[in-house]
Amino acid sequence: MARLRLGVLVSGNGTNLQAILDAARAGRIDADVGVVISNQPGAYALSRAESAGVKAVSLPHKGFASREAFDVALADELRRERVEWVVLAGFMRLLTPGFLAAFPQRVINIHPSLLPAFPGTHAIRDALAYGVRVTGCTVHLVDEGVDTGPILDQRAVRVEDGDSEQTLAERMHRAEHELYVDVLARLAQGRLRLPAAQG
Repeated sequence: MARLRLGVLVSGNGTNLQAILDAARAGRIDADVGVVISNQPGAYALSRAESAGVKAVSLPHKGFASREAFDVALADELRRERVEWVVLAGFMRLLTPGFLAAFPQRVINIHPSLLPAFPGTHAIRDALAYGVRVTGCTVHLVDEGVDTGPILDQRAVRVEDGDSEQTLAERMHRAEHELYVDVLARLAQGRLRLPAAQG
């Protein structure tokens, strides 16, 4: 079975990207990261990619007239690198239907809650405010909604007494790194059960 070719989209620090790069290098994922693309030129994740010898592309979204135009350029760059699966690792933009159509059922994301609970950008803060005792992280396929795509796997994270957003986020990140690598490893080996395509 040929190694899976991944394209990773990032906007920030890139700790999930680093976990994926490390796992690929160690042979824990039968996949290669073909390109890392960020919509934020100063994202540290681009330096992580360069340090790993992976092509790093800065594609600032502010240089495009519309969200659709940006997503066309994004899809073109991924196709140029022969990417099979698109992995979102802290990519802070909603993808357009046109982009999702370019990679049908092949865009994957990780979210810091046990979806469908606490979708959106402040999941950890929302979980603490609600008072849950257990939260976690979810790997899911991306659809046109906000964190509404089919769930591939989840991992629970206990909320401890006295947790702040920062302390819970630290434990959440460790769980995310383990879960994302595990899901991608199963995906590359053909052991991940994917939902049937709609339509």
